[in-house]
Amino acid sequence: MAELGSTAFESLLLRIAADYPYIQLIESSKFSWHSRKNSVTYKKSIEDTGEDVLALLHEVGHALLYHKAYTYDFELLQLEIAAWEKARELANHYGNETALNEDYVQDCLDTYRDWLHLRATCPICFARSLQNSSSHYQCFNCRTEWRVSRSRLCRPYRLQT
Repeated sequence: MAELGSTAFESLLLRIAADYPYIQLIESSKFSWHSRKNSVTYKKSIEDTGEDVLALLHEVGHALLYHKAYTYDFELLQLEIAAWEKARELANHYGNETALNEDYVQDCLDTYRDWLHLRATCPICFARSLQNSSSHYQCFNCRTEWRVSRSRLCRPYRLQT
């Protein structure tokens, strides 16, 4: 972990590091959880924002819930919701209730909801469907099948099969 100063965010980092020594906390350009490395990366910013505190608590939530891989897109949304619930508990535990910004949490969850909506929309008739395997959907309405990428970070292309 990088050398820390005295901001509220940095104090929280020190408390988390002391409480959960088995989770590596690594300064990076973004907030994320890496299950294979058992590490949480965090973005150290100049400003001490509640959003940074929430993002850190959310990623630590993934770690404490032992989140690993998911098979179906809907499972990812469930993992994200659970991590935000854990972040709320952690905020209360660490006395950061003021950082709890429900609009921010819902905005973050909306990115996953929007991603899921795009992937589950039939490219032919625009009906919503469920996955039938980790990278395939099939429309209930017109029976069109399409493939999707495993990556959550790329644009959701829907390739007809």
